[in-house]
Amino acid sequence: MATEADPAADETPDTYEQFRSHVEQMNYVGDAAGVLQWDQEVMMPDEGTAGRSKQLGALRTLSHELLTEDDVSEWLDELEGSDLDPQQQAVVREVRRKHDRAVKVPSDLVQRISEATSNALPVWKEAKADDDFDAFADTLEELIELKREYAAAIDPDRDPYEVLFEEYEPYLGLDTAEEALENLRDELVPLIEDIKDSDATLADPFAGGSYDDDAQDALVRSALDYLGYDWDRGRLDTAPHPFSSGTQFDARVTTRFDPEDPLGALGSTIHEFGHATYTLGLPDEHYGTPLGESRDLSVHESQSRLWENHVGRSLPFWEGFAPNVAETLGVEAPAGEFYEAANTVHPENLIRVEADELTYHMHIVLRFEIERDLIHGDLDVSEVPQVWNDKMAEYLGVRPDTDAEGCLQDIHWCHGSFGYFPTYSLGSVLAAQLFAAAEDDLGSLDEHLRAGEFDALHEWLTDTVHSHGARYETDDLIEEATGESFTADYFLDYADAKYRDLYDC
Repeated sequence: MATEADPAADETPDTYEQFRSHVEQMNYVGDAAGVLQWDQEVMMPDEGTAGRSKQLGALRTLSHELLTEDDVSEWLDELEGSDLDPQQQAVVREVRRKHDRAVKVPSDLVQRISEATSNALPVWKEAKADDDFDAFADTLEELIELKREYAAAIDPDRDPYEVLFEEYEPYLGLDTAEEALENLRDELVPLIEDIKDSDATLADPFAGGSYDDDAQDALVRSALDYLGYDWDRGRLDTAPHPFSSGTQFDARVTTRFDPEDPLGALGSTIHEFGHATYTLGLPDEHYGTPLGESRDLSVHESQSRLWENHVGRSLPFWEGFAPNVAETLGVEAPAGEFYEAANTVHPENLIRVEADELTYHMHIVLRFEIERDLIHGDLDVSEVPQVWNDKMAEYLGVRPDTDAEGCLQDIHWCHGSFGYFPTYSLGSVLAAQLFAAAEDDLGSLDEHLRAGEFDALHEWLTDTVHSHGARYETDDLIEEATGESFTADYFLDYADAKYRDLYDC
């Protein structure tokens, strides 16, 4: 027992330190759940789902309870009226936002959602493998009902889809997303039509070949080496749906292989590298607090799309990387031919993650419109395959023959991630704005990309985006990084110039 002679007995941590320590413990629990989810998607035995769903449910419930404790509310009330530095204010702001939402959601609902999404994964996998939407329909209906209940708990008087969208992008606003998607649809559809009418035929050095998994694995590992992936803090595996997850100490990437399409694996791997390099660029010293967390999914997607498109689909990149293709796949061709193959527009493509840079956004518009109607109750689950196929025909002039290559292709809905899809297009738009700002500061990056020198771009992104964590709200971060507010102009100008040059249209 402490005595009066022990001066430490009278010392207690100040409120902010107690608060920060609590937040760190909460986030560590969440990160542990992330590792279990990664394992489930990558290497868990097929029969492990029953136990894993309980484990994830317990961890996510614990994380929710840590966020909603009465102490957290009291700390927030006290800290919001105290003299904090800007970084501390940002931590309080971010935790307040999450706390105010979470405290309205019952713990049992959090657990039910967690178990339902964990149980949904093998159901979706089997339904996709069997091309059987009906086998997934009841699960999808359950997830929709749970997410409606979740949104209503947070705010029963608001658009439930808007409430769910804010889980992934809390600051730009659903109206901004809708405006951006409408702008992309209005501007890109005529460009895609002009490309369809063009007589240009782009090269494809990979056509007619078959590339085994080992060769493609060597290709994508060489790309990660080339780009500067930190293998000491990451790893590469395969998964049915490519993804990246982790922390600044452990940011893992996944990819998948198609024997006829090595560019698909390469593009997916570079995309996930972009996510991982953002995660790895977060400050180590702030791990566990919002200052060591990414700034939500629009910004996260901007990093993946920047590396995938503005780097990996650029001619200078291919001028430097072409020898790697010869070494790993045995395909030799001029860099310009690889560049053309990487940028060929395929309106007939059915798969989002294999889509070209332009038609990709029509895939996003389609998913956004369908999931919004599902959440609103304007679309019945049984109608999803037909509506999906009709919208594919309307937007891209192609109709899936199977649900496996249609409405069952994405993993997001089995995760309960309604509201996620718009951030892909928001991220693409922001990627172009950031890349333009980087070139304004650094000069043309062509020579750097041609020489395989990515340090300048990587350091610029780390300084302007990664190092801030979630200190700034999204719109403020964009302003800090680019000197401008969020705009689609850079992407639309970039896409128009690039593809009209490629297709001479």
